[in-house]
Formats: sequence, C-alpha cells, structure tokens
Amino acid sequence: MRLAALALTAVMVLTANGAELPKHPRELKFSQLSYTPPKPSEYRHKLSNGAVAFLVEDHDFPLVNISVLVRTGQYLEPGGKTGLASLTGSQIRAGGTKSKPPAEFDEEVAFLAANLSSGIGDVEGSANLNSLKSNLDQSLALFVEMLRSPGFDPGRLQLAKSQILQQMERRNDSAAGIEQREFARLLRGEQHFSTAQITKGSLEAVTREDMIAFHEKYYYPANFVFAVSGDFETKDMLARLEKAFGNWPNKSDKPVPVPKPNYTPKPGVYIVDKKDVNQGRVRMGHLGTMITNPDHIALSVMNGVLGGGGFTSRIMSRVRSDEGLAYSAGSAFHHGVYYEGSFLAAFQSKSPTVAQAVAIVREEIEKMRTGRITQEELETEKNQVIESFPNRFATASSIASQFASDYYTGLPEEYWQTFRDRVRALTVEDIQRVAQKYLHPDQLVLLIVGNVDDILKGNPDQPQYQLTKLGFAEKVVRIPLPDPLTMEYPAQ
Repeated sequence: MRLAALALTAVMVLTANGAELPKHPRELKFSQLSYTPPKPSEYRHKLSNGAVAFLVEDHDFPLVNISVLVRTGQYLEPGGKTGLASLTGSQIRAGGTKSKPPAEFDEEVAFLAANLSSGIGDVEGSANLNSLKSNLDQSLALFVEMLRSPGFDPGRLQLAKSQILQQMERRNDSAAGIEQREFARLLRGEQHFSTAQITKGSLEAVTREDMIAFHEKYYYPANFVFAVSGDFETKDMLARLEKAFGNWPNKSDKPVPVPKPNYTPKPGVYIVDKKDVNQGRVRMGHLGTMITNPDHIALSVMNGVLGGGGFTSRIMSRVRSDEGLAYSAGSAFHHGVYYEGSFLAAFQSKSPTVAQAVAIVREEIEKMRTGRITQEELETEKNQVIESFPNRFATASSIASQFASDYYTGLPEEYWQTFRDRVRALTVEDIQRVAQKYLHPDQLVLLIVGNVDDILKGNPDQPQYQLTKLGFAEKVVRIPLPDPLTMEYPAQ
C-alpha cells in the first residue's frame, strides 16, 4: 500500500512537470528521505519530587494523555506469591480507592468520559489516563488518587481471582499459549521469573495485605517516568504535575536489578502432543544478544533478510511462496535489555509437512551463515528500516512514549540520532560476519505443538523429511501437558 501510494505520487509529479513516464515502476526515481528525529532533551523535564516527565504538545484535538512507567515488576514477587504483581497492577484500577468504593470510582471516571488503566508486567508497571482537556483537573485528581491510595476492594479482588482461576483451567486449550509457555521454559529454565506460572496455590496465597505492601514499596514519584501528550501548554502541565504529585513522599530504597537467567538451553527436538489440531505450531531458536551489543543493528537487518522482512524475506519466500507449506513464516532477533534476548523462527504447517518446513527453515538459517546476501537484498532491507523510521515519532503520543521507555531502560540519548547512519553504513560483509557469529544452527531448540502421531508420520510422498533425520537430535523429547492448576508435569 505504501509503495503504491509513493508510485502514484511520483507519476502525478512527473505528469505535472511534463516529464516522460517510466515504462516500469522499477524505473521510478525518488528523492532521498529528509527527516530529523526529535531529541529527548527537547521534551524531558525533572519534577521537584524526582520524577522524570516527557511532555509533547499536540493541539489538534482537545485531549490529554498521561502515562506512567513504574520501576517495579513481576521479578520482584516473593517466593510462593506468583501472581502478586499482576493482581496488584490490575486492582490498583479495579479495586477503587481508600475513599471511594469501586462502583463510585468507576461512575466518576465514566461521568468525566475519562479512561484510566493500570497494570504490572515482567519488568515494569504502568498506568494511563486519557482525558478531555476540559475535564483534566478532575480526571487528574482521580488518576493521582488511584495511584496513591488504591482501595484494593476485597470483593473486586475475589472476582479477579475467580476469573484468573477460570483462565488457568483453560491454559492447556490453546496451542499458541502452550507454544509460548514451553518455549520460554526450554530457553530460560524453570527457575527464572519470566517462566514462572501462576498456580492455584500461589493465587490463593496472595492476600490483600500483600498487595498493599507491594504497592507501598514501589509506588512513589521518584520511581515514576511520565509520558504526557496532548492539548496543553508545557509550562502549565508541569505546574499541574507538580501540584498533583508534589506532596507525595519518596523513599530511599531502589528496586533490585532484574535477575538474569542461570540456565543453558539444551538443543534438541521437543514436542507437545495436542490431538485436537491438524497443524503443528513450530518455534525454533537459541539465545541472542543484548541491545548494548554494538552488532545489534546489523543483526536486525540480517534478520530482516532472513525472516523478519515479510514477503521479501528468505524464510517467507521459501516456506510460503515457493513450497506452500505455511500461510506465514518468519524469524525475529530480540535484543535483551536486562539479559540476553533470543533468536527464533516460527511457523504453522499441516501435520504431514511440518518436518519438511522445519528442514527448509534450518537450511535458510545455515545458508545465511555460510553464504552472502546480495547487494539488492541488503539495500531493500536497509531502505525499509530507514524509510519507516519516521513512523516511530509520527505522533505526539509516540514521541513521549518512546522517550519515556528509552529513559526507563537506559537507552543512550543519542541512540535515534545516529540510528539511520549506522544502518546506512552496513555492508554485505557486515551481515555475513554477524550471521556467522550469532546464528548457531547446532544450538537450536526446536519445539513443536501438534498431533504427534501425524507429525512423526510425515509426508509419505517425501519420506526423506523426518524429524529424527534432520540433524537436530537422535530422538524426539516429548513434553507432557502439566496439570493446569498446579503446573506440575507428569513424570516421564
């Protein structure tokens, strides 16, 4: 769609200037994109209470959006209390406040046509307010009350627990959910916070008092990073934030660092039997790198050529376009912030063709290591990255959110200023070097979720494609489904 619009624009310009139309769209010429990204320092402010705020004005609509990142996360949960952080995050919003029962708080928010939300994920908490400009004072007051004095209503807490329990009972129904869960265990082990699963026991162990203590420990202004965008004047908004949060006492304690996994993945073929599906969900990969690695941009471009670039990527072209084995197939190279990220390739294919598709993906990974990409492949991916770059800062909200996130994770301030130059400087040799250094076909962890019998039978018309004959491992390791409430796995 984007290319079609550019092509149409170019044709209109050529026609208006009396120039001869090209015979083919490939002959169209475009001027180099000129774009200067915003700088964080232009929008960053530090409040007197220690909180950092990124304010970006946007006067197109009479709306204001205030988001808060909170330095907390599920990694801070005490042993036996898995689910405490996520429950605390949701109930900050759902459980009313100390002075307003949930129904009354909900009614006031609805009357103001505001939207308030809250949550806590693996390594950060968040809260958001979207308000009409005319109602900002009242909406902001409710937002601060929600963040500072949550009521954690017992009735709402019990309702949330019952809903989570119902979801847990169905956690083995979704092949996609099983794939995500088991692949994380294979890559990070069972002792890392990122693979911890809520159980009936841990859910019941979380008390209202636990949530009050968790909130009290981590929610205070110096632990906040604000992203504010919308119809306001910066000086006036800073005064509002100072007034709203200024008398909230801080704490001297800082959250402990996010722990790294202490686990080495074991390469091999792993399969989870799911009899009620006729396709196999496949995910294969190994550990990756940190975003602080100087090669991470080259790795992103390399991955774009391999499997991250949609229909122009090699994996998609082979698996879907050439062989018709999957509707979608691709790869990703995630760069970790607190610990190593991961490389992975994934697709879904009919049970008899799973092994063939696996062989093709592995072959493309190996070819990326041992061969050289073409200059055309490199330029296509570089241009995609460079030309789509302005979208990252397309709106006031995206600018504020991007810079708040960067500050939260410690990304260097000049990162985006030099990003495109670093992409443009990449060569075919750079891509070959990082592919050889960071792609490890011999270390692949291969997980398949599907009908084991049908998958192992393979395609009778192409008997050479068998999982045990693909060079991954001599045998297939079966992973049984755990009890959905206790997450205990049957002995094998």
